[in-house]
Amino acid sequence: MSVRVRFAPSPTGFLHVGGLRTALYNYLFAKAHGGTYLLRIEDTDQERFVEGAVENLLRSLEWAGVHHTEGVMLTEEGQVTEKGDKGPYVQSKRLDIYSRHIRSLLDSGHAYPCFCTKERLDALREKERQEKGGSRYDGHCRSLDTEECAARMTAGEPHVIRLKLPAHTDIQFHDLVRGTVTMNTDDLDDQVLIKSDGYPTYHFAVVVDDHLMAITHVIRGEEWLASTPKHVYLYQAMGWEAPTYVHLPNILNIDRKKLSKRQGDVAAEDFRRKGYLPEALVNFLALVGWSPEDNEELFTLADLEQKFSLDRVSKSGGVFDLKKLNWMSAHYMREADLEVLTDLAIPCLQEAGLITPDEAEANRQWVTSLVAILRENLHYMSELPEKAAVFFQENLEVESGEAEEWWVSEALETLRPVLTEQLAALGSMDEAVIKPVFKAIQKETGLKGPQFFKPLRVALTGRVHGPDLMLVMKVLGKERILKRLEQHL
Repeated sequence: MSVRVRFAPSPTGFLHVGGLRTALYNYLFAKAHGGTYLLRIEDTDQERFVEGAVENLLRSLEWAGVHHTEGVMLTEEGQVTEKGDKGPYVQSKRLDIYSRHIRSLLDSGHAYPCFCTKERLDALREKERQEKGGSRYDGHCRSLDTEECAARMTAGEPHVIRLKLPAHTDIQFHDLVRGTVTMNTDDLDDQVLIKSDGYPTYHFAVVVDDHLMAITHVIRGEEWLASTPKHVYLYQAMGWEAPTYVHLPNILNIDRKKLSKRQGDVAAEDFRRKGYLPEALVNFLALVGWSPEDNEELFTLADLEQKFSLDRVSKSGGVFDLKKLNWMSAHYMREADLEVLTDLAIPCLQEAGLITPDEAEANRQWVTSLVAILRENLHYMSELPEKAAVFFQENLEVESGEAEEWWVSEALETLRPVLTEQLAALGSMDEAVIKPVFKAIQKETGLKGPQFFKPLRVALTGRVHGPDLMLVMKVLGKERILKRLEQHL
């Protein structure tokens, strides 16, 4: 049996990092088994549909490198299309398919129409909540006469279609992460399968779609674990074989509560916008709920394709530790191709008002040099403008504290005229040229070690600490350096 898995998000907004991890695990499992990973859009909740969400979701997955080979795709022109022979892969295009299969359940007695009004259901929920702490449907319409139901439906009376669960029955299934799971139908609800607007609920559509798309393994978040017995029963009622289930642990915040929008950035787009490298986010998310055998932490996507296995997925929630993500991201910043980083840097510098598009195009090599000396201290690219601001200042701003002390020091007063004279005679600020000049100045002034380098750095950057001074001088350039020395005067 060939492995077929799917990622099936709803187009209700940006792609949550939990959704990206689910997509990643499906992708890695398919890769490990030479199978197929497809993408389906579950848009049956039309009230929550967000315009442009599908395109954003596909762009986020493309950015992360989690590529599917079947299902909903983006063309090179950015248009949504579909690829594969088991479509449509958008649920709102499959209504006739759901209609045929719900008729089968009604005919076999595994489903029934429910005509309860919203007012009755609201009152029932409130009563159930007060008396039992729950909100289960009471089966009011389960025993309605078949002919009466048909007449009321033909007359156009508003109704939903519910699953008719058997009483006092254990439903059991095996989960690759949770083991054997058993739930009694007395603890379950007669789930709505078709809503009054004719659209299927998730619970019905997911079973029909997974079966017709030949999905062998359903890998999804643990929030669906409680609903799975109803899905398993639906498979039995339809006479179909259920897939293998894998319910992933929740992603938790640092307080070990479920990660939510209230805690800050939770969408893949948030991290993309901040200038995180996709390799870093994917590497980090892979380890939020899964652990490799050798306890390594740094993996390329190709590494993960070789090492990932579901048997090392944890039952307990994985913590989204931003400090660890930033540590990992800093590593990828140091290792990344400089041209890739320059492409990320230019929009950040433009947004901060430090450079115009024309200046960026004319001075790309300079921006690359700037990124090269600052990336050692970057976790993500949107940190660059603050760290790079000193290279754009017309009038140098000196930090308070130790930098101010060096700014008015006798050492800088001694150093400045000699440095100005020596640098004015140079043709370039390359390290090979500057090194002998530094030695000559140290010999002439008697300033060495911190007494030489600290006042020099403050004169050029307004700060006591920073990147390699030779590289700083190369990026600043002779003209700006002389101007800053003149400012001190």
